[in-house]
Amino acid sequence: MVEKYGLLVGGAATHRYDLSNMVMLKDNHVTICGSMKAAVDKVRLVTGFSTKIEVEARNLDEALEAAATGVDIVMLDNFPPQDLNEASKHIKKLFNQVLLEASGGITEENVHRYAKPTIDIISMSSLVQGYEAVDFSMKVLPKLKSNSTP
Repeated sequence: MVEKYGLLVGGAATHRYDLSNMVMLKDNHVTICGSMKAAVDKVRLVTGFSTKIEVEARNLDEALEAAATGVDIVMLDNFPPQDLNEASKHIKKLFNQVLLEASGGITEENVHRYAKPTIDIISMSSLVQGYEAVDFSMKVLPKLKSNSTP
């Protein structure tokens, strides 16, 4: 909360505080549900009309699939600046209403490379990560099909 307050005072918009503010579907959610559409459909069953839904996309195909589900925001995660520019132009031509967020590896030194007319939101975790932390993640892998019999 202190970090969010500092951002507000400094003139930045803050991201969601928790899942009650906005739903963010990441790759693990999509993997568990089996598809982007299935994940978004399940979220819509348990959220109200006023809850925004954001989906993380790692490539153009995922971004287009997410936008086609009618989500509010598509996060273009870890796209190099040139790929981000091309992808965001293509997505906006097809889905002008969706907000596009650039995220991943963006710093004060390189933010100008991500600031494009087709990008609505730029996320910079460096604004709130001024201290060392343990960096870890957990990936859910799809179930492997077994060819052997017991």
